[in-house]
Amino acid sequence: MKLLIKNGRVIDPASKTDETLDILIENGQIAAIDSRIDIKDAEIVDASRLVVAPGFIDMHVHLREPGQEYKEDIASGSLAAARGGFTSICCMPNTRPPNDNSGITEYLLTEAKKRAVVNIFPIAAITRGLAGEELTDMADLSQAGAVAFSDDGQPLSNSLVMRRALEYSLLLDKLIIDHCEDKNLSAGGAMHEGEISIRLGLPGIPAAAEEIMIARDLILAESTRSRIHIAHISTKGGIELVRLAKKKGINITAEVTPHHLILSDEYLVNYDPNFKVNPPLRSQEHRQALIEGLKDGTIDTIATDHAPHAPEEKEVEFDQAPFGLIGLETAVSLMLDRFVHKNIISLEKLIHLMSFQPAQLLKLKNKGRIAIGADADLTILNLRKEVVVDVNKFASKSRNCPFHGWKLRGSVAMTIVGGKIVYRA
Repeated sequence: MKLLIKNGRVIDPASKTDETLDILIENGQIAAIDSRIDIKDAEIVDASRLVVAPGFIDMHVHLREPGQEYKEDIASGSLAAARGGFTSICCMPNTRPPNDNSGITEYLLTEAKKRAVVNIFPIAAITRGLAGEELTDMADLSQAGAVAFSDDGQPLSNSLVMRRALEYSLLLDKLIIDHCEDKNLSAGGAMHEGEISIRLGLPGIPAAAEEIMIARDLILAESTRSRIHIAHISTKGGIELVRLAKKKGINITAEVTPHHLILSDEYLVNYDPNFKVNPPLRSQEHRQALIEGLKDGTIDTIATDHAPHAPEEKEVEFDQAPFGLIGLETAVSLMLDRFVHKNIISLEKLIHLMSFQPAQLLKLKNKGRIAIGADADLTILNLRKEVVVDVNKFASKSRNCPFHGWKLRGSVAMTIVGGKIVYRA
């Protein structure tokens, strides 16, 4: 199979390319890149006035399979990813049962080959049963195909266990991803602790609950000389800690979600459970600190933390609703509209954060770049097209999205995975 993409504005941060080029794809890989390629026996995609980027990678997705397929599954989650411009997604281990043994990892990879339209990379649990006490067989899970380790959804509070996990991860050259939350401080909280939580009469989650654990993690990362990645960072103090750690040469990285960059706790005044996430939407002060961290390189990647829930689970009293929102089908348009078009970050920087950097952190070979011999995973963007977010048209099984009805400029025109067009607007 041959696919020829003509006249696209090719932006590849890895090679610092930003020019109009043709790309020839053969057998799932990029075969040629040139100012003009003419070939007769290929399907032609006219990418004039469109941007061709290396395929976007979301390193924080909850697919809910196995165990909660009524919320999302491999097939629906991968379709949502394709519509959102993601060619690869990493699925978190807090399923039922959790991905804490090679059998679950192998199941996910086998089913992904059968039912997924994008690449799926499993992230395995750090501890058995996500209980935070006994390490999983990390070597076996790595061999089975796990690309990283996390107890996401359950912070790993036992510092000795975290230290041992970091030491093992160093031997395996795999990333540890931590959900930073001191459960004693956050217990019972429903939103960010501050002026608005007091006004609404809702129990708060203090910023310190995140910052204390980030401080612990960077100390352990320094002492073990291991890599650690902070999931969905949300606080000003967290950003300051990561910035300081990087200046000291500690091998720490961090991700941020579009919703933490765009929304604040002010959106909770109507008690809409679709705005209830963990970590919570913080105050404007924290949100501005995240934006500064994005601009100055403190934050390394953008991830969605796509967390589907069935309508009946979210349509309850705010403090009773589960945490989480879905983000696969809105993330790219949100970032284009609110950050690229407003000149807060450049388009190249966005592509760097959503493609090249995740591939580097997870050591995904032949991903995150446009180069001869690389996998033909491409995200094609239409910067001009306006879209209106409509949850009723989502590929995801769930509808817990707070951006319904938002008008956004910039959208995904096409998603190509392994040389195959898996989504076309």
